[in-house]
Amino acid sequence: MAEDNQAQGGAERQFALRNIYLKDLSFESPNTPSIFQGEWKPETSLHLDIKVNQLDAQAHEIVLTVTVTAKAGEKTAYLAEVQQAGIVAAQGFEQQEYGPLFYVYCPSILFPYARQAVTDLVAKGGFPQLVLQHINFDAIYAQKLAEKQQQAGTEGGDQPTTH
Repeated sequence: MAEDNQAQGGAERQFALRNIYLKDLSFESPNTPSIFQGEWKPETSLHLDIKVNQLDAQAHEIVLTVTVTAKAGEKTAYLAEVQQAGIVAAQGFEQQEYGPLFYVYCPSILFPYARQAVTDLVAKGGFPQLVLQHINFDAIYAQKLAEKQQQAGTEGGDQPTTH
């Protein structure tokens, strides 16, 4: 059984979430108060970014950036950006396992915190409630990996974005 929990190098696999924190928070509503006087039929766009910063041999900071932009016609109603971060300790994994760990598993943990922060920001800005739907980080990771492999021929790495 212990052999099942060990990577090829013989080190036991360990993963620990050390801390979750809000790294940065921004809300802009450049067209208030006039934006409140028109009809409210916004077009909303969502942008996600994941950064992995190595802190030491086992510790990494994972930063999930969620940016939501709402426009009413040509005018920007609001722009909300949240950088939700966490420090994780991971060791004993095979090299190819770190990509899914850092770009799928960790963002899945951080996203509910970021979603709540975005919802709170939008409400405090005086706009109707915005609840972001669940994000399938597996699909995003697979798509980024396929794009990277296509760009490099068939020879690609396992991280879809740069550190």
